[in-house]
Amino acid sequence: MTTTDIPRPADIDAGRRVSKKRPRKTASGGLRQAVSATTLLWIMACLYGFPVLWFVLSSLKPASDLFSYPLTLVPHNPTLSGFKAAWDSANFSQYFINTAIVCVITTILTVGVSCCTGYALAKYDNKWLKAFFLCILATTMLPGEVMLAPEFLVVRNLGLYNSFAGIILPAVLTATGCFMFRQFFLTVPDELVEAARIDGARELSIFLRIMVPLSRPIMLTLAILSFQWRWNDYIWPLLMLND
Repeated sequence: MTTTDIPRPADIDAGRRVSKKRPRKTASGGLRQAVSATTLLWIMACLYGFPVLWFVLSSLKPASDLFSYPLTLVPHNPTLSGFKAAWDSANFSQYFINTAIVCVITTILTVGVSCCTGYALAKYDNKWLKAFFLCILATTMLPGEVMLAPEFLVVRNLGLYNSFAGIILPAVLTATGCFMFRQFFLTVPDELVEAARIDGARELSIFLRIMVPLSRPIMLTLAILSFQWRWNDYIWPLLMLND
């Protein structure tokens, strides 16, 4: 005959108490990590945000207070005279409109071209595409100043000098955008594309109805970066425009 040990109620209650305490330790440890990470992020945000706050508040000071000693963070007599003088000294409204047009058009084209290029590089197996991708990545090894002279000569010979097209077209294809989309599309299973092909979907439908909706986070990220790049660009528009 065999005997079966029946656990005592005291042992069951002790085990329950131990199992209930373990999640509390885990939760408290996670809370401490979250508080530490949040505190560190707030410190970094303050360090990076203080210069920006200094510039904004300094723009509200009169010219005589900018270099006065001791330096003060908050202006004693805030004024908008600096903004008014800058706005009246040049045609800033036209500058703003031109920059906005260039940024919006370039951002849309950059996202679209990079998405198409990244999809082709990720989902089509061709040695020439791999060589093309390596050439795109190789452009990141060259400083932007090195490319200014040849790009200027090409754009001028195409008759695009002193035009929006001359500013926009050289900035449409970026190595960063192609790399971001390629790496994202590599994470999409090939079985998803094959299933769509079996159902009779064409390549364009697969790209527009499946791949593009999946890549919306990458599109938004690249759109923000591209808009920022074009908005802060100064040298290339200065070379291309003469009026």
